[in-house]
Amino acid sequence: MATLPKQYIPKGSDPVLEKFINCLMNKGKKALARQIFADAMDIIKTRTKDAPMDVFAKALLNTTPLVEVRPKRIAGAVYQVPTEVPAKRQQSLSVRWILTAARARKGVPIAEKLALELLDAAQEQGSAVKKKEDVYKMAQANKAYAHFAKMG
Repeated sequence: MATLPKQYIPKGSDPVLEKFINCLMNKGKKALARQIFADAMDIIKTRTKDAPMDVFAKALLNTTPLVEVRPKRIAGAVYQVPTEVPAKRQQSLSVRWILTAARARKGVPIAEKLALELLDAAQEQGSAVKKKEDVYKMAQANKAYAHFAKMG
C-alpha cells in the first residue's frame, strides 16, 4: 500500500468525511480506514477526470434519501407511514448504504470495491442508489398512510 496522500484527507477538516472514515473503520483501526479511503480516492483519480472528492460528494448526494417509511401501530394494525428524513439521518443512511454496497461486492480489495461503488453512485447507478430508489418507491406505495404521520 502507498503512503497516505495528504491532499485527500486533511484531519478533522470535513465532518462528513470524518464520519465516513469512522463508519468505514473496523475494530478501531482508523489509520487503516484512512489508508483504504486514500487508496479508493487514488483509484477514482485514475479512472475518471473529475476530482476524487467531487466524486465522493456527488455519490453521497445521489444516495441521500428524502423520505422513508416508518412503522406506526394504530388500533392493532401496523402501517408503513412515509416520513421525511432528518438531515443527520439522511447523511448516516447515505454513508451506511454506500459502505454496505461496497462490502457486498466480491473478489477485489476493499479500496477498489469502495472506489467502484462511489463511482457508480456518482453516476446514479449501483446498489446504494438502488436502495435509495427502493425506499422512495416504498414511500410512494404507502402514501395513503401519510395522514398517520401527523397523529401522536
